[in-house]
Amino acid sequence: MALLRAAVSELRRRGRGALTPLPALSSLLSSLSPRSPASTRPEPNNPHADRRHVIALRRCPPLPASAVLAPELLHARGLLPRHWSHASPLSTSSSSSRPADKAQLTWVDKWIPEAARPYAMLARLDKPIGTWLLAWPCMWSITIAAMPGDLPDLKMLALFGCGAVLLRGAGCTVNDLLDRDIDNKGVGFLGIQLLLGLGILLQLNNYSRILGASSLVLVFSYPLMKRFTFWPQAYLGLTFNWGALLGWAAIKESIDPAIILPLYTAGICWTLVYDTIYAHQDKEDDLKVGVKSTALRFGDLTKYWISGFGAACVGSLALSGYNADLGWPYYPFIAAAAAQLAWQVSTVDLSSRSDCNKKFVSNKWFGALVFSGILFGRLVS
Repeated sequence: MALLRAAVSELRRRGRGALTPLPALSSLLSSLSPRSPASTRPEPNNPHADRRHVIALRRCPPLPASAVLAPELLHARGLLPRHWSHASPLSTSSSSSRPADKAQLTWVDKWIPEAARPYAMLARLDKPIGTWLLAWPCMWSITIAAMPGDLPDLKMLALFGCGAVLLRGAGCTVNDLLDRDIDNKGVGFLGIQLLLGLGILLQLNNYSRILGASSLVLVFSYPLMKRFTFWPQAYLGLTFNWGALLGWAAIKESIDPAIILPLYTAGICWTLVYDTIYAHQDKEDDLKVGVKSTALRFGDLTKYWISGFGAACVGSLALSGYNADLGWPYYPFIAAAAAQLAWQVSTVDLSSRSDCNKKFVSNKWFGALVFSGILFGRLVS
């Protein structure tokens, strides 16, 4: 703790007073700092000695969990110097950032106003892959519902694209509300996202409104599944691919089971592939905290399982396109998508977090290939 006190003093000196710890933090440091060698020994005659640090910690006023995501909130409260960085937390020099630090900046850091960054991080706007994975089944469905020889409804594509951003952000916010100590601002942010999503839903026909509203049950219950079942990825598939049902309904005001149910099934199987790969990044941590996943369920047999799901995905896509009378360009694109999926499964190193993440992120290209196939197949049908 003497080292910690010295670090705080150094921060104060370099930051020229910008660092102003809370009084409770100062008292805690004082209570933890040894005044003499004897003070570091236990106090057998003081039954409350072991509790004093806990009491001091409890007196510290809580920060919103979004502060963990954005040091700007700590800057605003005077807890960190203005030019503090995650990469070099004990450095207050703006010139001390390494070149690697700049490479880690996202578009959120560059373009989002400072006050809005915690909310952007809470909605995972800095990681758009989740939005792509949610949006692609919607785009597939809207495009396959277009009239033969026509382009898809561009207004619907735009509405569903915005809806994917909002719904994905709401899902991430719900997940953090369940897993972290988020303050009332986080709850308010969730409310804003849901209201905006409702505004988009009201642009659709009545059939689609009911169908879309029913998906909220899946959205809000999904974060709990990892606590109860080894198949949360399957539940995520039901949730993330709801747009395959909704997109067609927004155009046709109905559901054609012969076309849409195979498309929905393909999306679910696709999700089981990519999210099982993703789950292998966290399997050690999941074991420690008791979180379940298909990565833990499949274990060493993971590649066999996801190969089966990949084959079912491609087969379901082919069946949906055949039933929808898509033209011949659809099938070469589906073959290319199948090759991309096979590349993921065959080359992924499930013991490497970086490689699992690389394969997971590459699924945006799988979605793009399927979309391109549907688009060109519809144009020539």
